[in-house]
Amino acid sequence: MNDVEALKAEIKKLSAKATQAKMDLHDLAEELPVNWSSILSVAQKAHAAFSELEIKRQNLQALEKA
Repeated sequence: MNDVEALKAEIKKLSAKATQAKMDLHDLAEELPVNWSSILSVAQKAHAAFSELEIKRQNLQALEKA
């Protein structure tokens, strides 16, 4: 497997992780005010997941241009 294929596979996994984080945040929002104290931690997980995904997508674009 070359670098591009490996990065695409990693992005696919990260995309699933980010989607799950988004759904967790959505579910938490629907249940408010129940579990309001977990808003920050759930939001931070979603932010981290999407941040990592964006970085990997930028890396893929740079790798494909090279």
